[in-house]
Amino acid sequence: MNLLIRWLINAGAILLVAWLLEGIDVTGPGAALVAALVLGLVNAVIRPVVLFLTMPIGCLTLGLFTFVVNALMFWLVASVVPGFEVDGFIPALVGSLLVSIVSTVATRLWADRGDR
Repeated sequence: MNLLIRWLINAGAILLVAWLLEGIDVTGPGAALVAALVLGLVNAVIRPVVLFLTMPIGCLTLGLFTFVVNALMFWLVASVVPGFEVDGFIPALVGSLLVSIVSTVATRLWADRGDR
């Protein structure tokens, strides 16, 4: 049940970010659900490999290169999922940051609500 709720929260975060930013477009809730699913899979499988391979750059930049990796993963998902478009690197960077913040806050709020 928790996985389903997190998936819905991430889809909602993608819809919210698409509404807030000009460079990110989502055609509807279905595309947001698919994008959230693919983003979760990419973050679970591809992102750790990329972070491991770019570890020297990450150390040199004191971890700031992780933002670039997150943006590239967000952009990769947009190139794979129909109905989810990102128009460039800067919208991908800002979008990935906002999706992370919104989904983290919403997940924590949901977890706190469930403890009561």
